[in-house]
Amino acid sequence: MGASGLGSGLANCINLSNLTLNLVGNQIGDEGASGLGSGLANCINLSNLTLNLVINQIGGMGASGLGSGLANCINLSNLTLNLVGNQIGDEGASGLGSGLANCINLSNLTLNLVYNYIGAMGASGLGSGLANCINLSNLTLNLQQKQFICFGL
Repeated sequence: MGASGLGSGLANCINLSNLTLNLVGNQIGDEGASGLGSGLANCINLSNLTLNLVINQIGGMGASGLGSGLANCINLSNLTLNLVGNQIGDEGASGLGSGLANCINLSNLTLNLVYNYIGAMGASGLGSGLANCINLSNLTLNLQQKQFICFGL
């Protein structure tokens, strides 16, 4: 059950406006991250969300599932997403970007995606999604990787 069960519980909290979840090092994996995303999708009144999911064995599918859930959180204005030390890769970064593209009311966004095996394709997909966040006034994006991200200039 784990994080998916937590997501199921959150799905019933439709009036929730502020949420901070610290699940560092809990090995929630793709299933848990997707389950959290599914639950958060029902929390349409969320305006402030902090998810601290450091070192949780989350891959591309889990990050994409999380992004899909966040896509429904259209009232989010402040989001901090800390996914350091997972394995989301290009697929996950692009999936997060796709989800965040729907969060048009975001004004403050912090994405900490250090050590996630994100290459040029993933960074590009993430950037394409963020381009739709037209109300962003503050963005902190940390993409430090073990390998070099090469952008065509």
